[in-house]
Amino acid sequence: MSPSTNSTSEPVLHPQLAADCHVLGAWPSGQLLLHRNATLHWFLLVPATEHLDLLDLEVPQRDALMNDAARLHHYLKSTLAYPRVNVGALGLVVPQLHLHVIGRRENDPCWPAPVWGRMSEGPAYSQEELLNLASDLGLDDLGV
Repeated sequence: MSPSTNSTSEPVLHPQLAADCHVLGAWPSGQLLLHRNATLHWFLLVPATEHLDLLDLEVPQRDALMNDAARLHHYLKSTLAYPRVNVGALGLVVPQLHLHVIGRRENDPCWPAPVWGRMSEGPAYSQEELLNLASDLGLDDLGV
């Protein structure tokens, strides 16, 4: 199952990603999303592709995705002081290719287990917090 496309031939965001996330904006590799649950900083990168698996991407697109993941990794560690960052591309529930980049701390509610399916309803981001995150990440046109 591949994602559908819109009139600009950009992939349309899977409905589950749209429901679970704020769209922060566009980065070189594709869309940058933020999970709505503000318990911890959980970013998702969604490349513009019909491919379903990370390693099926052409090298330049895969490199752009990894560079953006490294940029988030650095931001989570240096700016938000997360000691660990988890990165994963599972695609089992949402088939559209997306890469999770998640800040983790020993005192987070899921530690040491994965966050998928384990986070209870948490706080929401305020509009000000979203704008600050977008600004920190070099996004001027917040898509939330």
